[in-house]
Amino acid sequence: MSTRPVLSRRGGRGIGRRRTAALAAVAVLAAACGAGAPAGSSPAASPTTAASGSVSSSTAAAGSVAAGSTAGGSTAAGSAGGTATSSPAAGGTSGAATADWAAVLARAKGQTVNWYMYGGDETLNRFVTGYVAQQLAADGVTLQQVRITDTAQALDKVLGEKQAGRTSGGSVDAIWVNGENFATGVQAGLWSCGWPRQLPNARYVDFADPAVANDFGVPVDGCEAAWQRADSALVYDSAALTAADVASVSSLFAWAKAHPGRLTYPALPDFTGSMAVRTVLYDTVGGPSALAGAFDETRYTAAAQRLWPRLRELAPSLWKGGATYPQSQDQVEKLYADGEISAYFTYGPGAVGEQVRKGQFPDTTREAVLSVGNIGNVSFLAVPAAAAHHDAALVLANVLQDPRTQLELYKAEGAYPAIDLDRLDAPTRAQFAAVPVPESVLPLDRLTAHTQPELASGYVTRIEKDWKTEVLQR
Repeated sequence: MSTRPVLSRRGGRGIGRRRTAALAAVAVLAAACGAGAPAGSSPAASPTTAASGSVSSSTAAAGSVAAGSTAGGSTAAGSAGGTATSSPAAGGTSGAATADWAAVLARAKGQTVNWYMYGGDETLNRFVTGYVAQQLAADGVTLQQVRITDTAQALDKVLGEKQAGRTSGGSVDAIWVNGENFATGVQAGLWSCGWPRQLPNARYVDFADPAVANDFGVPVDGCEAAWQRADSALVYDSAALTAADVASVSSLFAWAKAHPGRLTYPALPDFTGSMAVRTVLYDTVGGPSALAGAFDETRYTAAAQRLWPRLRELAPSLWKGGATYPQSQDQVEKLYADGEISAYFTYGPGAVGEQVRKGQFPDTTREAVLSVGNIGNVSFLAVPAAAAHHDAALVLANVLQDPRTQLELYKAEGAYPAIDLDRLDAPTRAQFAAVPVPESVLPLDRLTAHTQPELASGYVTRIEKDWKTEVLQR
């Protein structure tokens, strides 16, 4: 078993359910600044209040931090003790009010931070309500994890409150978000901005990294904080597929046609299913550069005309003959665990080793990156401008970027760090390097040797919409 740092960029399974059902309300908000039709009621979410524990504080450094600035609004009230004024920022305006970190901690003490996040990953849930909650408790903050099945649920809630004229005291303090949902929030002016660089642990973040600076083509511009990474990979049973079979998209498709029913991907708009389709798209058009930048109808049409026939040709060779597709990544992984399929795409390669260790996946499980490369992105924490407990949300963001949290998350989840390991001291880097890497998991250098960026969210939305008519319903 190797001990070289594989540092699994995870986040994919979690962010995989983040859909943008709230997009329709954005146009109303953009035109009417809070007036208009209601966004609709938010689906039920499951709140989990985390138990506190006695752990040494993970926050210490002094500094300055923006308190309650906004994206897309004019002026907004911050959390207790802070106000915001307007200046240019992503999607609209940004506040310039600052307070030192000690003051943020003082205001946050005694607050409960309501963190809305995908709740389908029980290992991650235990980490959040255990380790993360203990770190927050040391700073006097209580964590309430609100488990949702779709990030659009949280967006709907924040949008609805804004439409109702609620500019402070909002019920959502923090959201695990990226991609389309972040873009939706930028367009609607939902986010508090200007604070991520001011967190004490921001010194460990490489803000020049394109994956940190841009979220599916949308500039982050200080409106969300990175907390974990995801890199895609193909997981396969080496007893059924050879290295040649997983060398490229074409060789994988050839294997699938020779072994019908042994490959599948989740129905779009599942996040991982969407990634699988985009991987084929990249292979079809020669990489993401053909669709770089904002959505362009002409370029999209030219690419789609080549993509859909290729997927339709593959469909009869998929599980159930392509007549139906799994509804989630969890279902896909269960099919693999049950031996019904022999390969699948994932955004969480670092978690595969644990599945093998527990005996849920075969010992012959391996990972590969196809010749076209894999797709990488970052998971972020966003804070609504109207959050009732803004300061507690900043403390949460800082805890998540703490090198110790990043290390423990990597060990517990196989989640790759959002911080730059080169910014850590040598002993801490050594702790990351010492985490065992199972034989089933790709080492970091091989996993990230040819990582490709995500497309702009406009392309992602259109691909997911058109897949239904061009593939599923054909």
